[in-house]
Amino acid sequence: MKTTETKNTPKLNIVVLAASGQAGRTILSELISRGHKVTAVLRSPDKLPDSIRKVQDDLSDTDRISEIIRCADAVVSAYGPPKIDRFFTDVNYTDSLAEVTKREIEAVKRVNVPRLIVVGGAGSLWFSPGVKVLDSGHWPEILIPIATSHMKAFAALRDSGINWTYFSPPMLIDPGVRTGKFRLGGDDAIFDENGKSWISFEDYAVALVDELENPKYERTRFTIGY
Repeated sequence: MKTTETKNTPKLNIVVLAASGQAGRTILSELISRGHKVTAVLRSPDKLPDSIRKVQDDLSDTDRISEIIRCADAVVSAYGPPKIDRFFTDVNYTDSLAEVTKREIEAVKRVNVPRLIVVGGAGSLWFSPGVKVLDSGHWPEILIPIATSHMKAFAALRDSGINWTYFSPPMLIDPGVRTGKFRLGGDDAIFDENGKSWISFEDYAVALVDELENPKYERTRFTIGY
């Protein structure tokens, strides 16, 4: 069981892309609480307090992304397509995730950012030997499009040549409590003693910032669970 503890680590300059969603906001909060310099990139800057450095952008242009992330120590992408009706039915819509990821990769290459960490999906994790979560029969049908698009984004990262990390949540992630106690793994979904694969957004953010401060999963995927 991983337990976080206070570390005397260098303060980093981190750009968080798509910072207004649940994952982005929680990661921002964790970064700020540890004293890192943070730039939040989002469509609607009024969704975050004025005390946070903000840049308005929709991640639709590689040149613009490159300009924003220049000089960052690392970029964290929490992008996900807005959850309109098509999100639950149309992979052509959710594939914007893969397209944004490709633009982020190209921007990182152009300006030589040392690292890109992507808030990933659970569908590509192994549910059991030879069976991915997406194909396990335990994955909600309405989340098949976004899981499929996450797999395309994951593939783009693996082929990118940059220093990437893909951080898959477990099968369930919800707002909750920051405990700092969790388990980490690689490609296999993590289940608790009751057979549940889950984590709070708060502990997910703890593990992600731990990884920024003390890299252990560069150029690979890792996951989390209780």
